[in-house]
Amino acid sequence: MAVKVSVVVAVYNPGKYVEDCISGLLRQSLPDTEFEAIFVNDGSTDETPERLDRLAAEHPHIHVIHQEASGWSGKPRNTGIAAARGEFVMFVDHDDWLGDEALERMYDYGTANDADVVVGKMAGIGRPVPQELFRVNRPRATVENAPLIDSLTPHKMFRREFLDEHGIRFKEGRRRLEDHVFVAEAYLRAKSVAVLSDYLCYYHITRDDGSNAGFQRFDPAGYFRNLREALDVVEELTEPGPLREKLFSRWLRNEMVERLRGNRLLKLPEDYAEDLYREIRGVVTERFGPGVFACVAPTQRVVAGLIAADLYQDIRELARWEAGIKPTGSLSSLAWEGGVLNIGLSAEYQVEGAPMTFRRDGERSLLGLPLSGKALEALAGQGIDLDAPVDRSDVDLVVRHREDATQYYLPLDSEPHRLDAGDGSFRQQITARAVFDPQTAAVGKPLTKGIWDLHLRIKSCGWSKETRLGAVRGEAVEAGRLAALIGEPRRLVLPYWTDGPGNLSFDVDQHTGKLEREAVALMDPAAAVVDGSTVRLPLPLHLAADAGDPVQLRFERKNVGKIAADAVVDGCTVSAPLPLEQLTGRRWAVRIGVPSAARGQAHWTRLPVDVVVGADGTARVIDRHTPPAKPAAKKSAKPAPKKPAPPRPLWRRAAGRLKRALTNQQKKS
Repeated sequence: MAVKVSVVVAVYNPGKYVEDCISGLLRQSLPDTEFEAIFVNDGSTDETPERLDRLAAEHPHIHVIHQEASGWSGKPRNTGIAAARGEFVMFVDHDDWLGDEALERMYDYGTANDADVVVGKMAGIGRPVPQELFRVNRPRATVENAPLIDSLTPHKMFRREFLDEHGIRFKEGRRRLEDHVFVAEAYLRAKSVAVLSDYLCYYHITRDDGSNAGFQRFDPAGYFRNLREALDVVEELTEPGPLREKLFSRWLRNEMVERLRGNRLLKLPEDYAEDLYREIRGVVTERFGPGVFACVAPTQRVVAGLIAADLYQDIRELARWEAGIKPTGSLSSLAWEGGVLNIGLSAEYQVEGAPMTFRRDGERSLLGLPLSGKALEALAGQGIDLDAPVDRSDVDLVVRHREDATQYYLPLDSEPHRLDAGDGSFRQQITARAVFDPQTAAVGKPLTKGIWDLHLRIKSCGWSKETRLGAVRGEAVEAGRLAALIGEPRRLVLPYWTDGPGNLSFDVDQHTGKLEREAVALMDPAAAVVDGSTVRLPLPLHLAADAGDPVQLRFERKNVGKIAADAVVDGCTVSAPLPLEQLTGRRWAVRIGVPSAARGQAHWTRLPVDVVVGADGTARVIDRHTPPAKPAAKKSAKPAPKKPAPPRPLWRRAAGRLKRALTNQQKKS
């Protein structure tokens, strides 16, 4: 059978990190006969060559090419392209890994849309990845209608025939940003690019040893020399005008301006920071004009203008101010309705612990930036104003899987508000209402089992910062934090506060034991009653489905057994007739059985009540922490009083005195 996909992995001393990459390849749903993996060992000096040789010997679809160290990744990847036999070629870093169905889904999506390039959704584990690009599937994406230019890493599928036709290859030799040159050219030459966003295809991780290429300090002169090559590709393949300026703004924004903002600049050694600034300014003044500046956000435009005016100290002062900006959020409401959790919140930026403020100038809203008079004059001379588009401020709310960083955007409506701050200034607060539907949150599909954390992202005037939600919350929020039984097959979704900070997270399908520690702990034992031979217990759950009785009930006693009850759920109450003939004369723990789709059977959780049935069949419910009653002591007849001993005879008493006298005399002598 023809090879559909060739996966090229350039390898140099990956150590233990290559194991996740290997495991991801071996778990692929695409049959082994339909894809191949080509590891290009670029002169590794650790145990990797032997590990890869053993792997290739065990798996015929895995191949290894050994070569002398080239010094960078371009040559190994080109070697892989030359050896590839697949219809598509995909590049994978040796310390990252693929989703189990990534190759099959990306191949099918690419062929269905006749794509030259297929971009699969990425998750960043400790690393930034594009956000806007992966909001929706984009079967016919271009650099004009989609933010493709935000993703310039090579972790994509490229049609082999397309690469050969245009001679697209990585740059040879030790260099940075060869990925940008390669991917930018592919985007601009491709007749079709397909972006797959409803399946997580690629996991981009940060190594514990901090040795990822993106985290190592680079030589500014070499870095920006290579960046100019990416700009050259754009100039070659586009006409002067808005599209070229839009594409150029990607490098201005990500590779230049953002390196000179906030803590990212302040944490650098001063001499290195100045070298970096000089190289950035060289590119800005050589290649970018006002049209490129206009394509970035207002605060980024200010920094770009300061670069052009060569006001480095103003850039550092602005960075110190921006380092104090923190996003904040307050949770105002939680309420389940028909299996959907409605979430109310408000969000605001703060600077050094106080709300960020904006200035009023008539009808204009202005950024309140700490700029010198010289800086303001230089910006005005470039036509750069300080207008703050606060009415376009917005928030995103995402749920993110704690283990693999898969994330999804929640549907949300937001509204910015201006609150007077005195002295002609105002602060901005954004209120929003979001909908969390565990059955459709994963791009129309149910969330998988696990812990899902809630993250709030505030976007305003060029700042985009993220925080957790829930640590600050209104008094009424706790009442709505119920566990919910939803879906078919049914499973439990439990909102809970994280230990320590108290942020809002979701336990989907009982990944933890938090049902007993969180939801059940809210149950009031005093609300449980016995009415005749029927026990009624408050149920700490929201039921999204009316049909059927999804909750089971049973009574347990150690060394005796488990006795099932015929439970009936009515609203937030579960009732069951007591099998008194089996329970009489003992105290029983009560457990509810909650459905679990992952387990395929109920997961049993103890309630905070016990049922006690007396010898006469009378039943009552007590707090499970009530100590067991002590058994009554047995009554017995009082013993008869002892008779007094008879007095000793006189001769016996005299003999005793004589004996004691003789003994004392012997001691004295």
